[in-house]
Amino acid sequence: MTVPQILEELGEVSRRTFYRWRELGRGPAAFKLPNGELRVWRSDFTAWLRNLEGAAV
Repeated sequence: MTVPQILEELGEVSRRTFYRWRELGRGPAAFKLPNGELRVWRSDFTAWLRNLEGAAV
């Protein structure tokens, strides 16, 4: 998934907030492509969301 795809799924979250979560180690696992673009496997994104849901309960 690209960063814009992730932001679209998260709704009202800004790009800066997403990158801040990554700086703090609170974002989903990601990797960089040789061109420097960030990508997240959909399975990692889904697992990250499930973990957030579990923490909110």
